[in-house]
Amino acid sequence: MKVDISFLPAYAAAFMLVFARIGTMVMLLPGLGEMMVPRRIRLVLALVLAAVLLPLHRTAYDVDLRTFGPVLTMLAQEIFIGAVLGITARLMISALQVAGFVIAQQIGLGFVTAVDPTQGGQQSVLIGNFLTMLGITLIFATDLHHLIIAALNDSYRLFKPGEMPVIGDVAALTTQTVGIAFKIGIQLAAPFLIFGLLFNLGLGVLSRLMPQMQVFFVGMPLSILVGLIILLLVIGAVMMVFLGSMETILRQLAPYS
Repeated sequence: MKVDISFLPAYAAAFMLVFARIGTMVMLLPGLGEMMVPRRIRLVLALVLAAVLLPLHRTAYDVDLRTFGPVLTMLAQEIFIGAVLGITARLMISALQVAGFVIAQQIGLGFVTAVDPTQGGQQSVLIGNFLTMLGITLIFATDLHHLIIAALNDSYRLFKPGEMPVIGDVAALTTQTVGIAFKIGIQLAAPFLIFGLLFNLGLGVLSRLMPQMQVFFVGMPLSILVGLIILLLVIGAVMMVFLGSMETILRQLAPYS
């Protein structure tokens, strides 16, 4: 009996193209693409997702192995598409860093920094790190990561293999996501902006009424205490707003699921 294995090279090339898109996205996704996640886990996850999605979209890859030019071009396109999808999801997480920075500045903890595991070991404000880790945890706890997998599947209808995405549309998507992330970050920190305004205004009035009083030594501990109490009270609502915004963006990436 003769076994025909002539299809294997084209099938392997299609698998590598699928893996290029999925692997790039997984590398950039929040939670899964962090430096603290072992490389083997990320690699295995990308390989498993590629193996699952390959049978669904194998016919979309018209691979001609007689010349390497078209294959390399398609590989670059797949990496670019995966980067667009991954960066879009990661930009939404930056809303929590914006909110954390504003909150820390308003309550007097802007000088307290720690290593941010989501930023490759860079120093960030402590509250921003806390909100980011809490947001990533809630994404997995509320099954929003399933929308990320759905976005991978729907990306083959939004960005067909072999077709380069329109740069203008990609730039518009990136600009829109950055604007939304910044807006959401400011909205999440809105209670603390009001608190900071009123508290500093009160300290200014107090310093005028009692010039001999050391306002700074009284105001700083009180600002931190009241700010942390406000954070305790509003943290649930803040994270619900963030999860709603995150779901909206992810559903834009997975419109067919």
